[in-house]
Amino acid sequence: MKALVLAGGLGSRLRPLTQTGAKQLLPVANKPIIHYVLEDIRAAGITDVGVLVGSESSVGIRRDLRDGNNWDLNIDYLFQEEPLGLAHCVIVAEQYLRDDSFVMYLGDNLLKGGISPYASAFSNAKKNATIILTEVTNPTEFGVAEFDDSGSLKRLVEKPSLPPSNWALTGIYFFDQHIVEAAHAIKPSGRNELEITDAIQWLLDEGYDIGHEKLSGWWKDAGTPEDLLESNLLILQDLEGSVDSTAVIDEESQLMGQVKVGAGVEIKRSIIRGPVIIGDHSRIEDSYIGASTALGARSTVKNSEVSCSIVMEGAVLQDVPAPIDWSLIGRDAIVNRNFEKPKALNLILGDMSRMSIL
Repeated sequence: MKALVLAGGLGSRLRPLTQTGAKQLLPVANKPIIHYVLEDIRAAGITDVGVLVGSESSVGIRRDLRDGNNWDLNIDYLFQEEPLGLAHCVIVAEQYLRDDSFVMYLGDNLLKGGISPYASAFSNAKKNATIILTEVTNPTEFGVAEFDDSGSLKRLVEKPSLPPSNWALTGIYFFDQHIVEAAHAIKPSGRNELEITDAIQWLLDEGYDIGHEKLSGWWKDAGTPEDLLESNLLILQDLEGSVDSTAVIDEESQLMGQVKVGAGVEIKRSIIRGPVIIGDHSRIEDSYIGASTALGARSTVKNSEVSCSIVMEGAVLQDVPAPIDWSLIGRDAIVNRNFEKPKALNLILGDMSRMSIL
């Protein structure tokens, strides 16, 4: 079995964070999202991975993943000129996939427990495809599965106004070679994309054996700021605390709960309430770091409070007069208080930025 990892999306819902890099490289608990995907794939015993990139993601993804050796994987890169749908990705990868079965895994998806049991079940069942479903409270925003009286998959409906169930498709699919035929057979949707739901429906209509698995744990499509923050919160729930031997923590500071402190970190007169992960060579002084926070490497928090947030590599929070909560702070960003007069907000915000003021 091979893997096809899709990393060519534009990441428009995460701008301006994705103005300078691929969304799949944004950190969750101080690790790029796509690294979790590759770890999942390797844990399932899959070693051959095709990573599909686009014009905006190609350079960054290639530079970060290289040949896949860090994960004991063999990575080949495939290029999609325009984002023309998930089924179009299958067509782009046709020569790479040949007649092998494969897992198609969206590069910004995260799930608890990994894909190993689903990969094994697909291989053993000898089905033509297996979709992974998760129960959602807002099925009108997803592709949704409809079942017959026996509980078998009957139909897939894309963003239905009257959902036949609340079981939505995740961004993880298992296919044999017949999905390539299906991708070639369907027509573009109203948004001019070849939809993977249409391709799977074609397989159903043609009598192919399509299975489904229902997730029992959590799944996230980390495609929006809110989903990215929630993913960070969920992953940090399983954090195991540790303090690197080179970290310096003074006697006036307190670490409570699960706190992971990286190399060269300095903490002075501060309270850290886990789960919290602190990247290498960060500095925390006279501050409070609350639960579900990830501080990237070389970040600085001084005389400030931050909770339930992602503070990326090199960012600085200094003398911030109000607590920061449920926030994304980009790489090398600076948030501080200006003590000079006149007292006024001094902002440099990129396109599609958001800011809430007390």
